[in-house]
Amino acid sequence: MASSSGNSSGSTQLQNSGSEEDLQHVMDQRKRKRMQSNRESARRSRMRKQKHLDDLMAQVAQFRKENNEILSSINITNQRYLTVEADNSILRAQFMELSHRYQSLNEILNYMNPSNGFFETEDFPMTVDPFMNTMNYLCLNQPIMASADMFLC
Repeated sequence: MASSSGNSSGSTQLQNSGSEEDLQHVMDQRKRKRMQSNRESARRSRMRKQKHLDDLMAQVAQFRKENNEILSSINITNQRYLTVEADNSILRAQFMELSHRYQSLNEILNYMNPSNGFFETEDFPMTVDPFMNTMNYLCLNQPIMASADMFLC
């Protein structure tokens, strides 16, 4: 009997060892499957991260392009502003010069007004036409000079 019980315990050990191997095999398969699943998940995550990074880099490039276009537009606008400002300064100077000339001519005309009796004699009658008056021709030969440099401090 002792030998029979030895045989049964040996077969139980074989069954236990077989079931342990099967269990170990199942656990190894699950572990490999889980590892493969984790690798795939990590790969998908890296791909999503790379796509997001590529999208951000494209967005940065687009923003830089738009920024350069805006800066170029600002520079062009500033140049136009400076040109208009210089032209405006010249026109102001010309306006002031013409205003002074006009005022001087009016003073001359008022001084030479026929009601004053200035230059009125029998030999030299006063003409009413200002274009025929030789005194007005003195100022017509002078050029109007002005530049933007006059107003720089």
